[in-house]
Amino acid sequence: MAVSEKDNQQVQAFRSISRQYSDTSILMHEAIAREVGLSGADHKYLGLIIEKGEMTAGGLSRLTGLTTGAITGLVDRLEKKKLVKRQFDKDDRRKVIIIPNKENALKLLTPVFDKLNKKTTELVASFSEQEIKVLERYFLSAISIMNETIEELKNK
Repeated sequence: MAVSEKDNQQVQAFRSISRQYSDTSILMHEAIAREVGLSGADHKYLGLIIEKGEMTAGGLSRLTGLTTGAITGLVDRLEKKKLVKRQFDKDDRRKVIIIPNKENALKLLTPVFDKLNKKTTELVASFSEQEIKVLERYFLSAISIMNETIEELKNK
């Protein structure tokens, strides 16, 4: 199906807004991270660890694409701040389990996120149910495309 000039302009405008959203999100998370004494990357990886729950260092390496050496540094920094802890696997002491300390992470991050969460809740509440469904469809589809891209790049 051929894309009309008007449709192409809409797609380009949407991509521009999407890039602005992505860039602003990165900058905001960097600012949040600095506020709580983390790097932007450590802040986002901590979020992944909290979301996914305890996992091996190797599992975190596979999930993130970071080398095992980079994972060691990440865990060292997060452990120093008492945001995660290492535990040896009972069956195989060569394996290290990374366990998130959700309580400490919440103590650190909640004060910074409270205002943001309130504003985003108000924003979402301003949309109709139908608009929210469209947004959900977009984000879920975009996540799927991004995950496909990650896998393609990993397997290159």
